[in-house]
Amino acid sequence: MASTHMFGSRTVNKSILQRLLGLNWIVILAMTAIAGMGTAMLYSVAGGEIDPWASRHAIRFGIALIVMLVIAVTDIRYWMALAYPAWVLGVLLLLWVEFAGVVGGLGAKRWIDIGFMQLQPSELMRIPVALALARYFHARTFQQGRRLVALLPPLALIGIPTALIFNQPDFGTGLTIIGGGVVILFLAGLPAWLFVGGAISALAAIPVAWTLMKQFQKDRILTFFNPESDPLGSGYQITQSKIALGSGGVTGKGFLEGTQSHLNFLPEMKTDFIFTVLVEEFGLVGALAVLLLYGGVLMYGLLMGIGCRNQFGRLLASGLAMTLFFYVLINIGMVMGLMPVVGMPLPLISYGGSAMLTWAIAYGLILSVATHRHVTLAPRGSGLA
Repeated sequence: MASTHMFGSRTVNKSILQRLLGLNWIVILAMTAIAGMGTAMLYSVAGGEIDPWASRHAIRFGIALIVMLVIAVTDIRYWMALAYPAWVLGVLLLLWVEFAGVVGGLGAKRWIDIGFMQLQPSELMRIPVALALARYFHARTFQQGRRLVALLPPLALIGIPTALIFNQPDFGTGLTIIGGGVVILFLAGLPAWLFVGGAISALAAIPVAWTLMKQFQKDRILTFFNPESDPLGSGYQITQSKIALGSGGVTGKGFLEGTQSHLNFLPEMKTDFIFTVLVEEFGLVGALAVLLLYGGVLMYGLLMGIGCRNQFGRLLASGLAMTLFFYVLINIGMVMGLMPVVGMPLPLISYGGSAMLTWAIAYGLILSVATHRHVTLAPRGSGLA
């Protein structure tokens, strides 16, 4: 059935099938290839068994793919209208975690038990923050409100959920939200002096942040600077990760032949350190192949944002693409010893439903922006009027 919607002076009249066929299926196939690599790595981590992780990962990706396609073919004005309600819902879920969340390893309280899975709202919060910021700056330009008071709402949209996430504690996820938010603020036209001032303020706040950190977080940062100081304790994870990365060589040891993983030297193999398993078994060639796939997918999202005619879509796609980029960057930098260990999964490859769902929703919105990139949205109003 065809649907007709007005976007300013433009009319979009396409059936659902036409919208599906109009999506960039090369990008979708690239994501499928990444998820397929994740399934293979989880199969390897389980010692050549499809259960319990590989089968669930494949099923989750199938469901996530459907969610992504549904979001992609939905009228972008609905997502603009849902921006602020989604942000409020996300904050409420974070408060739920605060008061009744599930406590995991090292005392971190990040999850909600919803029966069939444990949901991690901090992962999903990346989406509402980007939506709300894009909606806010779509309705106004910075030139229309150069008073600093105009910056209070977007700073609150970033700061409130980030503070709740830091308190869980989950610094990695909080940093990706800040990174994506800063990208949107920059693209919205805020002057450079605000970013310089923010960076100086952040550096000045480091001593205060250090006093608020949990002991295991301090240990991770100290280990980052000197992993050999405690090779059997706080430095064990990154030391074993580096050994596995180096032993993979150019072409790897072969599928199912990784000794560090199969002899259980690597910690958190199915989640945070799964990229290490991949490099040990497929070497530099496998690592570059995965990085190229990620790079192509993320570059597409950024280009669709930059080329979008409406401000909401431009900011949303660009912000989400950069948020996902930080997601990948932090995980890979972490396992290579280039960043402190922060407990960040590798999207589409690591085992975890919340991370998979976050990527699906984010890229569904990016594909929706791509579909509607030539239309004009009204600068004000609910977006549905």
